[in-house]
Amino acid sequence: MTQINLSELTELQAINKKLVSGYHISEQDTTLWQQLDQNIDAYQALFSALGHDLQHDGRGFYYLASDESTPNMGKISRAIALTVFILIEYYANQGKDPLRALFDETADLELMQTLVQLNKHLFDQLEIFSGSDLRKDVYLRMVRLGLAKEVEQGFMHLAPIYRYIDALMEVNEDSFDGLEDEV
Repeated sequence: MTQINLSELTELQAINKKLVSGYHISEQDTTLWQQLDQNIDAYQALFSALGHDLQHDGRGFYYLASDESTPNMGKISRAIALTVFILIEYYANQGKDPLRALFDETADLELMQTLVQLNKHLFDQLEIFSGSDLRKDVYLRMVRLGLAKEVEQGFMHLAPIYRYIDALMEVNEDSFDGLEDEV
């Protein structure tokens, strides 16, 4: 059992508040990330005792894993996943390395409008009808969850977006496996 010295967990209140709200703490959250990184065993033991599963992803972020999902969170997750998938497809169709572009390029209002227009039938199902809707309903939520940060020209994706990429890859793999079984 890990010995927890609460006096060493100087950012416990801020970390707890962020994580229980669904926020992903990444390297851009310097103070909180360093505190978690330096005291990971104590934080994991403490969160476990509180009924939470604190996860550290080696790509540079921490989050609380959750099996429960609210209907609203499901809609938000679907909108984020769809946006990530469409962005990857969009960058690949542009002849760019999709992952590099996802993290290096700014998602501005013009790009958001283009994505919505090119994929109107998909975004309509999520009641996203314009680039402004995408900004308001998806990107601002991504900022609140620590998946993106707002910059002067738009939004930059952060490392926690890999959780959605991993899920998309898993769905793709499951679909491919299903096709193989049918052949």
